[in-house]
Amino acid sequence: MSREELKKLFLTFPTIDRPVVKTITVEMDKHEGRIGQGTVEITSDGPDGYSQFKTHQEHPYTYATSRQEFASGDYELIIIE
Repeated sequence: MSREELKKLFLTFPTIDRPVVKTITVEMDKHEGRIGQGTVEITSDGPDGYSQFKTHQEHPYTYATSRQEFASGDYELIIIE
């Protein structure tokens, strides 16, 4: 199969039955000079598409809980230490 054929096949997969998964993942940094800092990753996947946003923050938990996605109540919060 050529690359073009694979791309067309991939785009024809049905997305109607795809479950909606929305997560906010906070991963604390383990490096000695960055204790208390970490990354925040906001992911949304479902029939409407896939989106992902990742950022490094000095206060990741505060940043994650102040986001509109967290306030909506639709996203699961995952904290990795």
